[in-house]
Amino acid sequence: MSPDLHGPDVQDLASDLVVHAARLVRAVRRELELPAGTRVISLLDEHGPLGIGQLAAADRCSQPTMSASVAQLVERGWVTKAPHPDDARSSLVSLTDAGRAELAVVRRRHGERIAALVAEHPTLTPEDLATAVAVLRGVLEKGNAS
Repeated sequence: MSPDLHGPDVQDLASDLVVHAARLVRAVRRELELPAGTRVISLLDEHGPLGIGQLAAADRCSQPTMSASVAQLVERGWVTKAPHPDDARSSLVSLTDAGRAELAVVRRRHGERIAALVAEHPTLTPEDLATAVAVLRGVLEKGNAS
């Protein structure tokens, strides 16, 4: 008999996964004191070039807030802002090589901290971490395939 993937136990576990994944991300971000704008460059890495309105929607903030964030990122050289090729009234924001390099540093620091937490835990193993990654990757790949 195959397991019931829609039963209350699986739904509770799935809910716990979301809660604990979000808490882990927030805890690591707080501890590492990441530079402002990391979320924006991560969104651009995930979605490719976007307009200010699209970025604001993806980040769940206002357009003026996103415009200010993008201006700071342009100053740092992490993104470029150019006229949108399909709409002269708007801009297209793109990740630069410097932005990609900064994102790689941030992700490496995240990874180092998570690896340290796993190593410090009395019962967790690298195999447990591999399983967690496989589960999250599988869920995200399934969600992106739909």
